[in-house]
Amino acid sequence: MKRDIAIIGAGLGGLTAALALLAAGWRVRVYEQAAVLGEVGAGISLSSGAGRALAGFGLGPALLAASLPIPDIAFVHYQTGEVLAGTLHTAPPPDFGFAKSRHIHRADLHEILLSAVRALDPDSIITGRRLEAIEETPDGVTARFVDGTTARAEMLIGADGARSAVRRHLFGDGAPEFAGQIAFRCLIPRAVAEPFMAGGNAVVSIGEKRIFNRYVIRAGSLVNVIGIAQSALWQQEGWSIPATNAEFAAEFAGFHPDVIGLIGCAPPQSLIKWGLFVRPPLPQWSRGRVLLIGDAAHPMLPFLGLGAATAIEDGIVLARVLGLGLGLEDAFQVFQRARQARVELVRTQTIRQGEIIQGAGPGRADMASSPSQQVDLFDYDPVAAPLV
Repeated sequence: MKRDIAIIGAGLGGLTAALALLAAGWRVRVYEQAAVLGEVGAGISLSSGAGRALAGFGLGPALLAASLPIPDIAFVHYQTGEVLAGTLHTAPPPDFGFAKSRHIHRADLHEILLSAVRALDPDSIITGRRLEAIEETPDGVTARFVDGTTARAEMLIGADGARSAVRRHLFGDGAPEFAGQIAFRCLIPRAVAEPFMAGGNAVVSIGEKRIFNRYVIRAGSLVNVIGIAQSALWQQEGWSIPATNAEFAAEFAGFHPDVIGLIGCAPPQSLIKWGLFVRPPLPQWSRGRVLLIGDAAHPMLPFLGLGAATAIEDGIVLARVLGLGLGLEDAFQVFQRARQARVELVRTQTIRQGEIIQGAGPGRADMASSPSQQVDLFDYDPVAAPLV
C-alpha cells in the first residue's frame, strides 16, 4: 500500500525528492505556489556527484545533452586579466560526462526533473497552491492553502526555499538576514558577447569586494553572467528586480574592458539584481511530521555554486532514509544526521571561498587554498553516502 507525502515547493530539491520517493513507491503530491511552471533562472552548476545520482534515475542522456562540462575555471585579476589560478579555455573542454561538474541552465534542469516526475505520476504536481497553515494530528498532517483547498498526508516536506513558509510554521525564526552582498545577473547571446570572450569560456574576475563570473551554457549559445558586490544597504523586496546596464557597470567600475563590455551588451530585459540573504544554521530541521530540505533548511551563498547540488542531495538521501522502515521522527533525525556534516562543510567553505575571492589584493597564495580546488566538495555521492 502506498503511503502519502506532501511536498511544498516544486524547485530542484522538491522535484528531486518527488522523483526519488515516487521511484521508491511512495504516493507524492507536490504543491507549488506559482500558477505556471516555466523558464525561471539562469545558469547554475550541477556537481559531479549530483549529476551521477540523477543519472541513476535514467536522466543521464537528457542532462548530458542539456549541459556543458565545466572546464578548469580561470580566476583572473579584475583589472589586468592575469590568471591567478586555473587555466583559460577558449575551445570546448573534453567531455568526461559526470566525472566532472557541469554548467546547465536552471530551467533546463528543472524541466528534465519535471518531466521525469510526471512520467511516474502525471497528477503529482499541483500548481497555484500558496501555503497558509499546517495542522498536525497524531495520524497525519494537513496543509491549508490560501485558495481554501487542503491536502492531507502522512508527512510534509518543506522544499520552499530560503523564505520558507513551512520553516516559518515550524520555528517562526523570522526573515533571512541581508548578507551584505548584491548580485546582478543576465544572459547574453554568445554571438553578441563574442568580442568580449577572448579570456575563455569560464572566467571569474576577482576584485576587492567584487567578483564577476561568466560562463557558457546551452551548447555554447548563451553566456551566463553574474556579478556580486559587497554593499551595506539593500531595502528592496524580491529576487528578480529589474536593473540597468548603467548601475551594473557602476558597481564594477575599474574592471577589465571585457567585463565592462559584457555588461554593456547585456540585453536590458534580462538584467536583474537581488540581495543575498543568509540564515544561521538550524539545530533542528524537523518537528513532528514536518521536515525541511534544501534552502528551507540550509540556504547557501553562491560562491561555490553548490546550493542546487545540496538540495538535490537532500531529496535523494531522504528517499533512502525513508526506505529504512524507521518511525517517522526517528527517520527525520537519521536524515538530519546523515546530511548535517555535509551541508555545514559546504556552508563554511562557501563563506571561505567568498572571503578569498572578494579579498583585498587577490593573489596566487590565496587561490592555492581556495575551496573551489577541493574535488571532494563537488564529488559527494548522495546514493552511496553513509546514513548511520
